[in-house]
Amino acid sequence: MEVDLTGAVWRKSVHSGPDGNCVAVANLRDGNVAVRDTKDKEQGRVLAFTPNEWDAFLTGIVAGEFGRA
Repeated sequence: MEVDLTGAVWRKSVHSGPDGNCVAVANLRDGNVAVRDTKDKEQGRVLAFTPNEWDAFLTGIVAGEFGRA
C-alpha cells in the first residue's frame, strides 16, 4: 500500500517512557491509520492500517488479546 504521510499529525501516548521512545499514530487523509517507531522518525518504516483493521486491533486491546504471556 502506498502511504501518503503529507500533513500527518503524529500522536504518542502520555505514558511513553522518560526517553520518549514509543510508537506514534496518525490518522491519514485517506482514512487509514499509520503507526511508526519514534526512535526512527525520518528513515523508519511506517505501518498503515485500514479503518477496519485498526478497529479490530483496538477491539483486541480492550479484550486483552495482546497481554504478555
